[in-house]
Amino acid sequence: MSRTAIVTGGLSGIGLEIARVLMAEGFRVAIGARRGADPMQQDKARESLGEDVFIAPLDVRKKGSVAAFCMAVKNRLGAVGILVNSAGIEYKEPVASHNIDAWNDVIETNLTGPFLMSRQVMPDMIEARWGRIVNIASTAAHTAKPDHAAYCASKAGLLGLTRATALEGAPHGVTCVSVSPTWVETDMLHGSAAKVADAERRDVSDVIAEIANANPQNRLVQPSEIADLVAFLCSDAAPALTLEDIQVNAGALW
Repeated sequence: MSRTAIVTGGLSGIGLEIARVLMAEGFRVAIGARRGADPMQQDKARESLGEDVFIAPLDVRKKGSVAAFCMAVKNRLGAVGILVNSAGIEYKEPVASHNIDAWNDVIETNLTGPFLMSRQVMPDMIEARWGRIVNIASTAAHTAKPDHAAYCASKAGLLGLTRATALEGAPHGVTCVSVSPTWVETDMLHGSAAKVADAERRDVSDVIAEIANANPQNRLVQPSEIADLVAFLCSDAAPALTLEDIQVNAGALW
């Protein structure tokens, strides 16, 4: 039976690859993103995913946007059975001088957003007695890195939200799992590397190689690795996989 899946932040990086794999598995996929109303972004996504993907604007920080997006998805594709909370941002600044607006943006996007999305779709999942919620967390939820306090805090909080959601959904056939990758080779990573290279007057390829060599496998995790795992977690083959955080860390702590 084809089911409806929402992927937040699905216009790029890990989210886009997750959307691609879920569509290949036969799910009806809706992508929500802040740039979801941009015709150029829509065209780019459809070139990659095909015309059947549903794309609409979504600001996961705002309950009104969440409610409107989820209603549009339900009216267009049917009740949501799968939610992948992939939208996320990072901000680099020391705690002592951290911009409070940036802190709030990271927390609201990375933690409040998954809460609002889960709250919106869980009633239909509970009624259907089937549902899958996957939160894209980070190895940063388990450890820390200087100058990334907001990101680390948001992802650590996401693990707590995952566990509470899993326990509440368990009697109703609704699972909730988090996936915590280390560095994944995405446009965001390349952008961050470019900033470091510019600040330190280095070649960007050297910065990326340094990041890759920071884990024992000496490589960057690929978006397809995360997407294939998420697709399994969203399938009928994983009914008892819940209350869990799966680290895709290439042997690294960060």
